Amino acid sequence: MSVAGRIAIVTGAGTGVGRAAAVALAGAGWRVVLSGRRPAPLEEVAAAIGDDRSLVVPTDVTDPESIANLFARTREAFGRLDLLFNNAGIGAPAVPLEDLPLETWRQVVDTNLTALFLCTQHAFRIMRDQDPRGGRIINNGSISAHAPRPNSIAYTATKHAVTGLTKATSLDGRAYDIACGQIDIGNADTPMGGKMKAGVPQADGALRAEAVMDPDHVGRAVLTMANLPLEANVQFMTIMATKMPFVGRG
Repeated sequence: MSVAGRIAIVTGAGTGVGRAAAVALAGAGWRVVLSGRRPAPLEEVAAAIGDDRSLVVPTDVTDPESIANLFARTREAFGRLDLLFNNAGIGAPAVPLEDLPLETWRQVVDTNLTALFLCTQHAFRIMRDQDPRGGRIINNGSISAHAPRPNSIAYTATKHAVTGLTKATSLDGRAYDIACGQIDIGNADTPMGGKMKAGVPQADGALRAEAVMDPDHVGRAVLTMANLPLEANVQFMTIMATKMPFVGRG
């Protein structure tokens, strides 16, 4: 199938990495279903990439019925699904582990993990039964899937869990020609990651500014993964600001 005939869903597509990935995919000929909580940013992305290349479906990924509607609308509009970029996610306030409210923990788990599982289920059902069969799922992990920041237990735990979800999905998808990989991102200059420029707590208790990178680099990395034939898969990709303090002892 030509790239021009391929269909992608991007969750959290209104801003940041999701927007960058949607723009990169559409620019390469994909048709992109733009999903997110707020309609206005999604409409802005649709206008930027062209209405003929996009479909806006406002979605609350913590609501199973809203997720079901996203995939039903996609199948109704295009008849198939070739790529799911599980990108939507949230953080939590940086408070001591013992002070994190249970409700906040549950919100992060529901958004960063349960929503990915539900979206993956729906994608499997479409990809398994369509002709040509198969597709690709890319999960947004994080550098936090490898190493935590101080006072980040909910975010870190869910991002480690995403790695397990990715591996299990990759294994179970083999029978249906469904590939699954993960992109682990460090310090993209987005509304979430851009805060690193102003200073972020370090493991030694200090507060230091960290390097960031243009999220368009992440968008192009997602596109590289997406454009592979289904016989090949990037299982894990780490893309990070070159000078952020991850590799090494500081």
